[in-house]
Amino acid sequence: MNRKIPLNEYTRLLSNYLRPQRKSIIWLSVLLISGIAMQLINPQIIRYFIDTAKTQDSNEPLLYAAGLFIAVSLVHQGLTVLATYIGENVGWVATNRLRGDVAAHCMKLDMSFHKSHTSGAIIEKVDGDINNLANFFSNFVVSLLSNLLLVVGMLVLLFREGWLVGISMTLFVIFAIYAIQYIRQFAVPHWGNMRAMSSRFYGFLGEHLEGTEDTRANGASGYVMHRFYSLIREWLPLRIKAFLGWASMWITTLVVFTIGSAVAFAISAVLWKQGAITLGTVYMIFYYTELMAKPIEKIRTEMEDLQKADASIIRIRELLQTESAIRDGAGAPLPAGPLSVQFNRVEFGYEDELTTLKDIDFRLERGKVLGVLGRTGSGKTTLARMLLRFYDPRRGGICLEGVDIRETTLQELRSRVGLVTQNIEIFQGTVRDNLTFFQDDIPDQQIIDVLEELGLGEWFHSMPMGLDSRLESGGGGLSAGEAQLVSFARVFLSDPGLIILDEASSRLDPATEQKLEKAISRLLVNRTCIVIAHRLATIQRADSILILEQGEIVEFGDRARLAADNHSRYSYMLQVGMEEMLA
Repeated sequence: MNRKIPLNEYTRLLSNYLRPQRKSIIWLSVLLISGIAMQLINPQIIRYFIDTAKTQDSNEPLLYAAGLFIAVSLVHQGLTVLATYIGENVGWVATNRLRGDVAAHCMKLDMSFHKSHTSGAIIEKVDGDINNLANFFSNFVVSLLSNLLLVVGMLVLLFREGWLVGISMTLFVIFAIYAIQYIRQFAVPHWGNMRAMSSRFYGFLGEHLEGTEDTRANGASGYVMHRFYSLIREWLPLRIKAFLGWASMWITTLVVFTIGSAVAFAISAVLWKQGAITLGTVYMIFYYTELMAKPIEKIRTEMEDLQKADASIIRIRELLQTESAIRDGAGAPLPAGPLSVQFNRVEFGYEDELTTLKDIDFRLERGKVLGVLGRTGSGKTTLARMLLRFYDPRRGGICLEGVDIRETTLQELRSRVGLVTQNIEIFQGTVRDNLTFFQDDIPDQQIIDVLEELGLGEWFHSMPMGLDSRLESGGGGLSAGEAQLVSFARVFLSDPGLIILDEASSRLDPATEQKLEKAISRLLVNRTCIVIAHRLATIQRADSILILEQGEIVEFGDRARLAADNHSRYSYMLQVGMEEMLA
């Protein structure tokens, strides 16, 4: 985490996310500069008040000065409140835009990225790291420049009172900034380490909260809590070091400004004794020196926020620079209607040293149904994933209706290939949103007709608000069969040319599965289908059979012909029972 962030990285971030808010930034600048003017004016009023009180008998000038001081102070407070409001608004708008860009980028990354990063770790980057940039976006540059301008303004006014005062305070400011910056370099790495540890912790927490049912069912709660406390113990020293880094900067600031106040007091006392300045000027010099603590303290705070932002910017930049292994194609169109499938000597492995699919070579004609059989781990689901380009082959190619799937766009491909698995994801949203995946161009009546046809009419009519009824995340209130039928309804509504049923009925009881038979028959009309199954009944509608074993095709051919061939593996499955053979 000792990596330095180039200046152009800050510039690019600020330019990209603050440019749309130019008007707000201008107003913020005007307010802050006006506030600077108010802070520079007030010490002059106090000096006038003190010197006038010594030399004049009338109270009128004193009342005038006091009223002006109060008015300037109130205006300054009003400007500060308004500037804070605008600054916070600018920060949240900018961070929300960045959060949206990072989330969209994560959605585009391939499955290998999501398999190697837990959802908790990704959430920590999308939310935690970006939250650390709120102040960086809201007023870092404007506030830093305005506070520097305030310091410069005070030095100019002090130079007017005498070169000795001006030079002394200038040297003090240079020393203060150098000391704070010097201490800062020791604190930066600790914030970066703490952010990385935070990501690990929330990744672990998110993973085990998601799998809490399995954890408790298998008696692993003790291990999870042990790991939980281990991570917290590992996190604590990092937090202490980060806190000590912050404390060192804070203590340095206190010491530096104690020295500055002493220097200002000593110089002012000498000049006053010599008669070079008035008592009001003595107070003004001391006031400016004390006031200098605020902008330099603010600069220190900005630098502290920047050190937090450094670690977050590095992590966000690394995430945004992560490229998907799956590149979008040039845009070759896929024709309407059923799609033929061609695997041309495909080889693939999830890891470099392992091969999951070996020399897969077959063709499925358009409008036909292919049954894919094989033991668990034989590569059936991997084959399905490759048709949707969740992964690309190491060697060979896959074509749909003669078009290499790497040449078409991902959106086009995934709109023409429908996948139904045994694990159904129900999102927090309305029934309509869960069925259409948030597409608003599908008529309500079409959705209702599909539900009726799939046997979900009774369930739908029990919904209190129809299509606007809300479903909970994870499918609370839905049985496994109803959730499976919802997934079929999604495929109906997307109208793909190729359908993949990946053990889609394995969670259903026989009665519900029977309900599904009519729906599947209609779904397969004028469409190509690949059925991955363990159960014999599911495969009966297939025109062809493909059997995988350890990632290789061991049998492929017409289902009826293979069933009639006593020497075929498929025939043997029928004789001994497919479920037993594939167990």
